[in-house]
Amino acid sequence: MVVSGALTIAVALPIDLYLHRRFERAGGLNIRSYRGALVGRKQAEEQRVVVLGGSAAFGYGVRSHEALPAALERQLNIQRRHEGRGPVSVANLAYNREGAYALLPTLKDYEFLDYDLALFYTGYNDLNEEPNVNVFRQESLMFKLTGYYPILPLVVREKWMTLRHGGNLEAAYRAQAVVFRPGVGNQANPEVHKTADEIRAALEHQVGHVTHPDAVASFAVSDCGQRWAHYCESVAVAVEYALGRGKGVLVVTEPYLSDEHVVQQAAMANMLNARFSSEPRLRYVNLGRNLVDLKDPTLCLDGMHLSATGNERMAAALVEPVLELLDDAQR
Repeated sequence: MVVSGALTIAVALPIDLYLHRRFERAGGLNIRSYRGALVGRKQAEEQRVVVLGGSAAFGYGVRSHEALPAALERQLNIQRRHEGRGPVSVANLAYNREGAYALLPTLKDYEFLDYDLALFYTGYNDLNEEPNVNVFRQESLMFKLTGYYPILPLVVREKWMTLRHGGNLEAAYRAQAVVFRPGVGNQANPEVHKTADEIRAALEHQVGHVTHPDAVASFAVSDCGQRWAHYCESVAVAVEYALGRGKGVLVVTEPYLSDEHVVQQAAMANMLNARFSSEPRLRYVNLGRNLVDLKDPTLCLDGMHLSATGNERMAAALVEPVLELLDDAQR
């Protein structure tokens, strides 16, 4: 049995490494199960940020260098070089369909990165009434034992799902009310615009739309209540964990998706203020309104996921708070 298992690994590992190299720049993960290039041991004077969240943080629909964490790293280092200071590396630990519940286990899994600041970019995936408990890395025994995430099982599973559904992988994932298409980021394809409009309409039908953010937020409960208890508590325990290990924490509200999203974020912000108001290493930044119009096809691909241009704009708004928290960490 042991010999057979070892032989299987010896045969499968080269294939898995090949698949990682093939897919990681487009929509896949590196061998340590996060998006983008592997970050090594810290350089002298280097500081490190980890970004956690769902598909909006992951950069669904764009390539890894066009995602928010990569855009943030570029802009941070432009500023740092201008100041004659050390570099900042940003690791993209987000993943599709994960919500706030995944923040804590992800922080624990990546302690070895020796990050100085954790940036939480969540909310969308916790809008359903059913609590989101997705933690995709915990589904892999190999990752839990070794830290290596094999991609081969996912590729094989999706090939099998495609065959079962007549060549339509999308149909296999229809457990979700709205199915996003990876190819929607290819604006050169004339079918993309039609597809994006269809997704926007379906998404608005599912979650609603934004009316007047300030008016809606004023009706938010003073605490998280039963509706947002799971989401708020998931954010709180992750904040406590990071702060308890001397890290800075930046909690960011994504562009408002619906009135319900506005209320959710107001409740979460109230919770942070009630529990952590005296904590200088924690900062909350609301980018929900005005910065990015989710209906603008130059900034947003499908009503939720930002284009490369949209991610650059969001990153620019985060440079100042990130650098301020990193400066505090050095004092």
